Amino acid sequence: MIKVKLVETPEELNEAHKIRKEVFVIEQNCPEDIEWEFEVESYHYVALINNKIVGTARWRATEKGYKLERFAVTKLYRNQQVGAALLKRIIADVPQDEKPVYLHAQLAAKNFYLRHNLLPKGEHFWEGGIEHVKMYVR
Repeated sequence: MIKVKLVETPEELNEAHKIRKEVFVIEQNCPEDIEWEFEVESYHYVALINNKIVGTARWRATEKGYKLERFAVTKLYRNQQVGAALLKRIIADVPQDEKPVYLHAQLAAKNFYLRHNLLPKGEHFWEGGIEHVKMYVR
């Protein structure tokens, strides 16, 4: 069973950072300097299986609404609904007001977000050396 929770301790945040470094910086070769932007103002989450942290994501308020970010799952636990559990929990937790809820989806993950009813809007763009599309929850 997958449990998703808000990060509560420095140790949990450290584990989340390890996963993000593994996925974004090492696997995807994203620039490390941009990986750690907006840490303080973000709400960080971890996904656990058998009390082991296997995934992470975060959200933050921006002038454009609420941005969901940094969805990352360790290789061993991909395609096991970890990302879906993170997405569902974060969408439930963002403030329920008139502001848009959106993310910048890597094109490789676009179909995942489409399956979860997010809608693409606008042209593709490059971020961290990877092609993205902006997608909206609402």
